Amino acid sequence: MDGRPHTLAVFTQWTEERYGRETALRFRSPDGGWETRTYAELGAAVRRTGRALLGLGVAAGERVAVLAETRPAWTYTHFGILAAGAVLVPVYPTAGDEELAWVLADSEAVVVVCDEAAQADRVEALRAKLPALRAVVRMDALPGLEAGPEAELLERARRVTPDADASIVYTSGTTGLPKGCRITHGNTGAIQDATRPLIHGGPGDSTYLYLPLAHVLAQLIQFTTLLEGGELCYFGGRIEDVLSELGEAKPTHLPSVPRLFEKVHSVVLSMAESQEGGAERFREAVRIGVLAAEGRLPDSDRPAYEEAEKNLYSLVRAAFGGRLNQAVTGAAPIAPATMDFLRACGITIYEGYGMTETAGLISMNHAEAARHGTVGKPIAGCEVRIAEDGEILVRGPMVFPGYHANPAATERALDAQGWLHTGDLGELDDDGFLSITGRKKELIITSAGKNITPTEVEFAVQRSRYVSRAVLIGDHRPHPVALITLDAEEVTAWARREGLDLDLPRAAAHPAVRALVEEAVTAANGTVSRPARIRAFHVLPEDFSVEAGTLTPTLKLRRTAVAQRYAAEIDALYGG
Repeated sequence: MDGRPHTLAVFTQWTEERYGRETALRFRSPDGGWETRTYAELGAAVRRTGRALLGLGVAAGERVAVLAETRPAWTYTHFGILAAGAVLVPVYPTAGDEELAWVLADSEAVVVVCDEAAQADRVEALRAKLPALRAVVRMDALPGLEAGPEAELLERARRVTPDADASIVYTSGTTGLPKGCRITHGNTGAIQDATRPLIHGGPGDSTYLYLPLAHVLAQLIQFTTLLEGGELCYFGGRIEDVLSELGEAKPTHLPSVPRLFEKVHSVVLSMAESQEGGAERFREAVRIGVLAAEGRLPDSDRPAYEEAEKNLYSLVRAAFGGRLNQAVTGAAPIAPATMDFLRACGITIYEGYGMTETAGLISMNHAEAARHGTVGKPIAGCEVRIAEDGEILVRGPMVFPGYHANPAATERALDAQGWLHTGDLGELDDDGFLSITGRKKELIITSAGKNITPTEVEFAVQRSRYVSRAVLIGDHRPHPVALITLDAEEVTAWARREGLDLDLPRAAAHPAVRALVEEAVTAANGTVSRPARIRAFHVLPEDFSVEAGTLTPTLKLRRTAVAQRYAAEIDALYGG
């Protein structure tokens, strides 16, 4: 297809020919400023990396793993692997040793590229479990290695076909060891064809990237930005600096998990609440801002709107750099109050939905078709239907060919007609917008035989700014109970306003904090059926985390691990 490269193996050649002198990458320099690389410089770096891999003896079709944080060298390595005709295996830097060993062994990775010595040492310590592994190299050492011929690299790239594997991306593994999803060059090409008319961008536009490039969504954002000739702006490496960095980076496009947007909302709300009558003024500003966004602002509210524009809306837009026009989110529902707040300020958040097994995307809201509370319409070429039991089924050229070396799992995921059984539950409305209602395997069946989708009430509890996570328990039990974790920043800020000195463990046990959580639980119970209502809850003195094994590297909940870790607290909620 003339509108894009026919495979990712020739991607940077294609972009270099079209956008050579335009800025492709922007990133932090050691002195704290910003450096840039053009598309021509990106292409040269990719060729150096690809030739280094040839020098290491990497053959076409062999797997090369990348264990690194999001940074420009990740991009060079990614495209260098593909140009060499090899297959990328991304690994989360936060993966534990067991998961790391499993991914490298299952994929039969022959080379592992790491961004720092500590990660390389971790891999070296696992060598006895990795018979296919031939080399462990640092990213910064690749350009200095003995290089293979450039002509061979170009020929390798030319020979890659759309049905060849581009990557093996391992799923988060919420219920066991991760499975390797084979994503072909054609799968990603189908996503590019479907989204190019929807995600507008080009030279002069900038996408701020802080999401981990080990995740298929971040990889997709990388492809989409560079395909259009835009600039990929990498965060400085510290997640805690993202909010302050946005104002300096001034992106036009921002892909993010909901937490970033919710954080901005809660910070501004906390500032408002610290002033006399500030909370009421804030709510009124959101109300009239939403009316204005919908074109329904009455003339009587015009003076108040102009005042809010000066004192609130413009300041929030400036916090995001002042140029943001496309913000997308996924992975988890975003709080409706956050959506309204940002929309009032002139920033619309578009929710989408996808899986690793669909190369990252199934449906999305966009400027031409958006409906709040949904994850948008299926993208072009993607068929979606709802099975009799409510499961979302997907078919199309973006659906993967199967799991690596796991035919049994492939057979369970893909039926004879090519439908992918997503495991997600959902609904399609009359206009074709898709809503996600839960996960099939997370369905709770009480001892009374009542079927409960836990995410509905969990998300309702999590709308409280003081709650980080809520986990419903109740399978084969008489009724639901919940484990709840606190949002440390919100609760400690609230405590300061109340004149209380509370750290997280003491806050979890404080009666006033428990009352805040009880308000959230009561409100959530009012939105669900009687059998799904939370009868009792326990506030945990810590949040869930990757390190504790209660979250996956993509921050999905490991329910079994949570139930095992807090078995005593759960038993106490049921009276021992």
